[in-house]
Amino acid sequence: MEWIILFFHVVVAPLAIVHALLYKRDSRSALGWIGISLVFPVVGPLLYYFFGVNRLRARARQLQGEGYGFFDIGYERGDQRLPATSSPQHDDHPLAHPGWNTTGESLSHGNDIDMLQNGDACFPKLLEDINAARESIWLASYIFAGRGIGAEVCDALIAASARGVSVRVLIDGIGTLYTFRAAERRLRGSGVKVAHFHPPHLLPPTVSLNMRNHRKIAVLDGSIAYFGGMNVDDRHFVSEPRLPDPHADLHFRATGPIVASLAAIFAKDWHVSRHESLVLPERQQAQGSARARAIEDGPDESLDRLNLTLMGVFSGAKKRVRIVTPYFIPSREITGALQAADIRGAEVEVYIPQRSNLPYVDWASRHLLWELLQWGVEIFEVPPPFLHSKLVTVDDDYLIAGSANIDPRSLRLNFEVAVEIIDPHLASSANAYIDRLQEQARPITLDEMDRRSLPRRLRDGFFWLFSSYL
Repeated sequence: MEWIILFFHVVVAPLAIVHALLYKRDSRSALGWIGISLVFPVVGPLLYYFFGVNRLRARARQLQGEGYGFFDIGYERGDQRLPATSSPQHDDHPLAHPGWNTTGESLSHGNDIDMLQNGDACFPKLLEDINAARESIWLASYIFAGRGIGAEVCDALIAASARGVSVRVLIDGIGTLYTFRAAERRLRGSGVKVAHFHPPHLLPPTVSLNMRNHRKIAVLDGSIAYFGGMNVDDRHFVSEPRLPDPHADLHFRATGPIVASLAAIFAKDWHVSRHESLVLPERQQAQGSARARAIEDGPDESLDRLNLTLMGVFSGAKKRVRIVTPYFIPSREITGALQAADIRGAEVEVYIPQRSNLPYVDWASRHLLWELLQWGVEIFEVPPPFLHSKLVTVDDDYLIAGSANIDPRSLRLNFEVAVEIIDPHLASSANAYIDRLQEQARPITLDEMDRRSLPRRLRDGFFWLFSSYL
């Protein structure tokens, strides 16, 4: 036993300290893990190994057949491989440049994108497109229910496979446990190919609650795509609720060149999960008015793309910034960008649910709100149904929509996808949607935050300590 303790003191703890010193991006995080490893040289390195190391980039390399060394495990600096050109072609809009610099991709022109509010509008349209598909259907969801609308989508996918359509369904390995794999059981033996992203395993034992695939993408015949915040689940029916506590949300249907970009993201996730390469569709030409660009974000090489893009567009806002998110725990950088936008004279509004499905996230969020309120940022609580929408609009013609929340889990730990869109007509519809939220919302005041009782402040501050993992 003495030799084991000595080994941890002399070898393991110093290795953990060196790794944290070299590869952690946040000085406070690095200092915390170094302190834990010094004070608890046996338990500390073990905690760091299981909870402090980002392994997914190394895992992605391994799946792609690339080698890596010991110190590559948990490496947190994103690799941005940009084209040789120094500026985007045709991206003359001032808010387009942050997305260009983080992704290296120009905005695609000629897209036609429709906003679909709640499952009442989204799922009938999705089923119609599934039933009309003739070549391929690719569908990714964090949660895929096996009953209700999930059963209807499964039946449509099975029917499509029976008529010769190539159907692939990707479900997150943890998300599928929410429904006890009901959708997979329904699809089994039907010809539909089903894959799990980063699932837990018994041998070797792997259970990671982080690094989840939170993307919601559907690509049909390579010509129609869906993206947004809705899982395949009855909770998103609001006008005629099918379940208690419905989730109000937005999804988007797109045609045009952006479809190929979303298909490429699905194909990458599918390759990681099934080791199968898919033939990507050709870029479609459409007659729409929207310029659009997909932003792939995750704890691999795409880390921080969305976070940096958001900070860039907030910094470039001239008139207003409006954020709709179910979970709001902004990073220090995003908080600073919103404060700066407000100081420059732009109106900044944030819409959060009065009560989400995760109360501890609400408590951590309340701990931070005063920093924005004291500089004039307006924050609104939206009453039920639970606001699950993820939407950002800037000025009069720019918006970002997708699967990501404004919190560390989405912007640091999950695989997400967002689409930035420049289109005055769609931005007008999105802002009208936010206007309707504002009509029923209640503004949160700085005085209200200051008057919280000491027990509530302590509770909120305690959960804020764990905000990086909530």
